[in-house]
Formats: sequence, C-alpha cells, structure tokens
Amino acid sequence: MEKVSLKTSDGVEIIGDYYTGLGSRGVLLLHMMPTTRVSWRGFAPKLVEHGYHALAIDLRGHGESANGPENYKSFSDKEHQASIHDVESGVQFLKEKGTVDGELVIVGASIGANLALWYASDHTEIKQIVLLSPGLNYKGIETKPLIRRLEVGQGVFFASSEDDERSNGINADMNRELHKLIPQGVEKKLVIYQAVGHGTDMFGKEKPDLESEILEWIK
Repeated sequence: MEKVSLKTSDGVEIIGDYYTGLGSRGVLLLHMMPTTRVSWRGFAPKLVEHGYHALAIDLRGHGESANGPENYKSFSDKEHQASIHDVESGVQFLKEKGTVDGELVIVGASIGANLALWYASDHTEIKQIVLLSPGLNYKGIETKPLIRRLEVGQGVFFASSEDDERSNGINADMNRELHKLIPQGVEKKLVIYQAVGHGTDMFGKEKPDLESEILEWIK
C-alpha cells in the first residue's frame, strides 16, 4: 500500500491509499460517514489478489484530505456534493496507473454509494458499480433520477440490511425501490442481510459473505 496525494479540479487535496495491482482493471473505493479510507483496508488487499489496482480515498473534509478530519460535519449539502470532484480525481489516478475505460469499478458505501451512482450515471464507460447502503437522498444527492439514467451495458450491485438504524430501518426498502427502477438491460443484483448494519459495517457478519459476493460479481 502506498499513501498518495491527489489534486481535484477545484483545487482540493485528497489523500488516498493505493494498492498496486496487475493489468488494466481497477477499483475506486468511497467510504461512508463518519469513516475514512481506513475502512477499506480489509477489502482492498483482496481486490489486489484478484488482479485489481485499488484506490481508497478520504473524501474532502474527512481523514487526511483537505479540511479533515471532521470538518465535513459542518458542510452544507453543496459542499458535500462537491465530493464528486474527489471521485473524478480518483478515477483519473487509476487511469494513469493503467486502468482502462470499461474495466474500472466504483464501490461506495452510504454517501459514497450515492456519489458512485452519480458518477456512473454521467460516465457510461463505468460498467460496474457496487452500492453498499445507498440512500434515496444523502446530502441532496438523489438516487431515483440517477438510477434511471444508467444505460445498457452498465451494472449495479446493491447490498443493505433490514436492521440499518442509520436509515431508521428502511434502507433495505430504499434499495428494493431503487432496484426496481433500474432500466431494462442494465445488469443488477440485490443482496439484503438481516442484522449487519450499514455500509462497510456489513462486511464479515452474515452469509453470503459480502466481500466474496462483490468479488464474484465484478470479475
């Protein structure tokens, strides 16, 4: 693992962990609040074992990125939405490391999932996204209109839990609703757990194992 620094198009410094892989496949990992890129340190090495380059970033206002570690708590919705520039920088970094269009996957948790969907809805070269506990509206990033913009050739993997207290126990229903809205011809998979929590907290708690499910789906 290598600690790296990225500069966004709006001039913000973003810190990431880069895990060197082989070949042309890459995965960008976007954390949930209030965690940081550290939340991916168990999963990212498994991506490398499967041949992927992997980059986990601290979104602006979090961790070691600009205005971190906790300034995100005072962000307006507009400031949270500016994190889409962090996603852009992460994608560009992985391309510079050899990842090619069509072989870059974005995996996001909670608000990171909403950001992943937003980016993929604007960039059809992103063929697969993995959404852990996406919401219908996190910080003004509304997923219903975004999900409808996906195109044939793209794919979406959803995972959530029935006991997700961060969403008052309705995150699983949100995911079912979004799953139904996916346009015809877009590949999709929905995994609903019973009592594993939110976002990356779901790893390693119930069968089918979430990490294994993701690795199988993106291969």
